Amino acid sequence: MNSKEIMDLLQWTGAIMKGHFKLTSGRHSDTYIEKFRLLENPIALDKICLTMSDKFKDSNIDLVVGAAIGGILLSGGVGRHLDCKHIFSERVDGKMILKRGFNIDKESNILIVEDIVTTGGSIFELIDLILEYKANITGVICIVNRSEKNLNFNYPFISLLDIPIQSWEKNTIPIWLDKIPLIKPGST
Repeated sequence: MNSKEIMDLLQWTGAIMKGHFKLTSGRHSDTYIEKFRLLENPIALDKICLTMSDKFKDSNIDLVVGAAIGGILLSGGVGRHLDCKHIFSERVDGKMILKRGFNIDKESNILIVEDIVTTGGSIFELIDLILEYKANITGVICIVNRSEKNLNFNYPFISLLDIPIQSWEKNTIPIWLDKIPLIKPGST
């Protein structure tokens, strides 16, 4: 799938929303991408996972890792298409960890999958976690990069769609946005 097809899929599933949103990162935005409108649809989810896996089909991936919750569905779908194991991390007391008996083998080739990227915080946490196991990070891929900055994870980074969407810290919210009732979707 190309970028236009990804955007069409987001619009078709109703994933792009307008209003005043507090993002998981703590920033505020007038646009929110509700990934679960996309991920709940089996056709859309499979198309996204196939597209992600195609980008790394020749990379000898041993394990696909995503962060709960959206990363559970993505890692499973991408892992299935790459014919490899897939696991997910969870945040406990503010720290990204592996639970449920999940393990990462030393020197295994890891693909990190993410849904929507704003600041890249979850990806940086996953990178730190994976490096604790002395594994090789082959790449990072996301559905949408909504960051206004050029993020550098020090590993190959692919986004299926780049939509730089403006966001603000709490103390810099524009007056027009502050007048719109605040919604906190998907807050962790």
